[in-house]
Amino acid sequence: MPTRFRTCRRRSVHRAYQSGQASNSRRLRRPVARRSGTSTDAGRALCPVDRAPLTSPRGPRISAVVPAPGTPILSVRDLTVRFGGIVALDGVSFDVSEGQIVGLIGPNGAGKTTLFNCLSRLYTPQRGDISFRDRSLLALPAHRIAELGIGRTFQNLALFPTLTVLQNVMVGVHARTRSDFLSNALRLPWVRREEEETRERARELLAFLDLEVLAAHPAAGLPFGTLKRVELARALASRPALLLVDEPAGGLNHEEVGALAALLRVIRERRGVTILLVEHHMGLVMQISDTVVVLDFGRKIAEGPPARVQRDPEVIRAYLGVDEPAGARR
Repeated sequence: MPTRFRTCRRRSVHRAYQSGQASNSRRLRRPVARRSGTSTDAGRALCPVDRAPLTSPRGPRISAVVPAPGTPILSVRDLTVRFGGIVALDGVSFDVSEGQIVGLIGPNGAGKTTLFNCLSRLYTPQRGDISFRDRSLLALPAHRIAELGIGRTFQNLALFPTLTVLQNVMVGVHARTRSDFLSNALRLPWVRREEEETRERARELLAFLDLEVLAAHPAAGLPFGTLKRVELARALASRPALLLVDEPAGGLNHEEVGALAALLRVIRERRGVTILLVEHHMGLVMQISDTVVVLDFGRKIAEGPPARVQRDPEVIRAYLGVDEPAGARR
């Protein structure tokens, strides 16, 4: 058999094998079906890995060069967003300092998701600015945000059901890779090395989140609490300096919420990741946040430490519709 023919055949077989890997974009078409499960449903669906303690996730400690406390990593200035005659955000301004966990709360319709979509460059505000480490984000397309060091999870899971857990996490590393369509088609040596490094990075994150036993399991059919952690691993795969976490406690039971609180702290402490958290679970927000920002009808009505925000009359009115706590009346 001619040498050239044998070489071509080997390449064909190799490419056929690679078609099952995460680099094959044809398998990345159908997102996981959205689910609006309740905490009771999530509790029934628990598997052993959901019950594993997450207070000390495994994996190597990553040293991070953290600037002096109080240095803003994210600055939002006078942000205003309108949809026709509806004002979704009205002159919102706040800072997120390096190394902090900042909770962003407010009643339904307050503008929290709109703000997150502006930070992710899915929406463009009519006025104001957003800067990440002193660089404006408004001139950048959405795909550049991950390259800068901003990761995000979604309230409705953005996973791929036919891919394995490992492959879903590998997708998150894409922003940090150099290979493109042509180099992948040629299967250059450096591309194979990069793919192996990507796989090892994903495996390390699965170990960190106690998910390695599910590495070869398809995302479809896994319990909701497990999928939430896979989504978090995918977001961490791009090595973000700032992680936007959108309602991570939604659909989780009490036990899982407690594990989530411990996990977010460990991500901040061991990975050096600053976290901006949108969440309706007040117990979680007040337990782990250094600072809380409160929105109501698109306006910022309060900002400060959790204890102070809880006593703020504007916040009480926004959530309870009264001027003061019932217990304060005589």
